[in-house]
Amino acid sequence: MKKTAALVLALAVAGYWMMPTRASSHREAPLISQDPLADNTDVYAFVSPERPDRVVLIANFIPLQFPSSGPNFWKFDDNVLYEIMVDNTGDAVEDVTYQFRFTTTVRNPNTFLYNTGVVTSLDDPDLNVRQSMSVTRVNGPRRSGQASLLGQGLNVMPANVGTVSMPDYNGFMLGSGVQTLTNGARVFAGPRDEGFYVDLGATFDLLQLRSLVTGRGRPIDSLAGYNVHTVAIEVPIEALTRTGTRSSSAADPNATIGVWSTASRMAVTSRTSAGQTHAGDWVQVSRLGNPLVNEVVLPVGAKDFFNGLEPTGDGAALNFVTHPLLPPLMEALFQVSTPPTPRNDLVTIFLTGIPGLNQIGTNPRPSEMLRLNTAIPPAARPFRLGVLGGDLAGFPNGRRVGDDVVDIALQAMAGATPLTPGFVRSPNSGIGDGVEQNDRPYLDVFPFLTTPHPGRENGDEPRLRSVR
Repeated sequence: MKKTAALVLALAVAGYWMMPTRASSHREAPLISQDPLADNTDVYAFVSPERPDRVVLIANFIPLQFPSSGPNFWKFDDNVLYEIMVDNTGDAVEDVTYQFRFTTTVRNPNTFLYNTGVVTSLDDPDLNVRQSMSVTRVNGPRRSGQASLLGQGLNVMPANVGTVSMPDYNGFMLGSGVQTLTNGARVFAGPRDEGFYVDLGATFDLLQLRSLVTGRGRPIDSLAGYNVHTVAIEVPIEALTRTGTRSSSAADPNATIGVWSTASRMAVTSRTSAGQTHAGDWVQVSRLGNPLVNEVVLPVGAKDFFNGLEPTGDGAALNFVTHPLLPPLMEALFQVSTPPTPRNDLVTIFLTGIPGLNQIGTNPRPSEMLRLNTAIPPAARPFRLGVLGGDLAGFPNGRRVGDDVVDIALQAMAGATPLTPGFVRSPNSGIGDGVEQNDRPYLDVFPFLTTPHPGRENGDEPRLRSVR
C-alpha cells in the first residue's frame, strides 16, 4: 500500500512539474517556448541604491543563452515590440509605458563572422553585426496614449564573443552601454549575465530539492554560465507616480506603482525565400510581472492564455490563486502543513498588494504585477529574503536583482508569511532550493545586472553551489 501511494504521488508531481516550463518565466508556456526572442524571463523594479530619487525598471528576454552561440549570436528581434508598463492608479491599466524597438545592421554580408577583427569600440568597423535602439514613452494606454520619442539610434551592447575579439568588454573601450535620454533618464540594452539563480534540475526532477532531500548532493545554480538580453531604464520617481511627485511617506497610497513587461509581434507574418514581412496590429505574446506566477500558480492549459491577457482580465485566473496546485504537493513531499483554501493571503501578495506596504491607492483592481512603494528607501544592507526577512525594500515590494524570489515564493506558497491566519514560520520557513546567491556578483551601479559571460571562456567558470 505504501509503495502504491508513493507511486501515485510521484505520478502526480511528475504530471505537474514535467510540463514544458522553466522557473521565473524561462520557457514558461508552450507557445512562447517556441519563440525565445520574445520570451520575458524576469522583471525587476526597485528604488536605485545608487540614486535613491530614481526607480530602476528592468526586463529580461531570451532565456538560457549559451554564450558560445556563434556565428549567429543572440540579439533582440527587430520585429518584436518590447515594453515595460507602469500602473500608478490601481485600475490595472498602464499609465506610463516605455517601448523599445531594435534595428540590426550588417556591415559585410559576405562573411559568416559576427566581428571581422578585434573590437575596441562600439563603432569599430570590425564589429560586423550591430544593433541600435529607439526608446519611446507613452502616457496613457500604450496603443492610444500620447507618445514621446526619448531617443533613437542608441547603441546596443554586442555579444561578448571572447577575450580575443573583445579584449576590453568590461572596460573603458566598449564602455558600460549606459546612455542618457532626452528627458534625463538613463537606459541600457544588451546581453547580461543571467542574474536569476535557482536549482532547476532538482525542481523539475519531481521537486526533489537537494537542500531538503538527503543523498542528492549539494544544490546547484542551474542558470550559472548563461546570459540573457536586458532592457533597463532609470527614471526619476516623480515621473512614474500618480501625483507626479516624490512622496516622503511610505504610508502614502500614491507612492506605489505597479510594473509588468510584455513582448508583442505583429498579427501577420509572411515568409518567402527572401525573408519576412510583417503587418497588422501588435499582438501580445509574452507577459511577466511577479516571478513564478505563470510557472507554479497557473496550470499548463492556462499558460498561453495568460501571456496574451491584459491585467484587467486577471480575474479569470483568480481560482488558481485561491486554490493553488503547489501547496498539496509540498505537504506530501516535505511533511509540512499549509493553510486551507481559499488562499486569500496569496491574493494579497500577487493580485492586490499588501495594505500598508505596496497597495496601489485605496481600492485597487486585482491584477498580477510587481508592486513597488517608491517611498521606501533602499536598504543599507539588503537581505535576500526581502520582506520575509524584515527588509521592506525587497520582494514582494518590487524586486531587486539579488532577491531570492524562489525561496520567498516557496515559503509564501507554504503559508510562512504574516498574512496567513495563525502565522507560524517554522518549519515552513526552511523550504527553499538551497541556492542563495548568483554565480557572479551584481554591479553596484546601473544597470546592476553584471556583464555577460564571454563565449570563448564558456565552461571555465564552475557552476555555483550552495554556501549552506
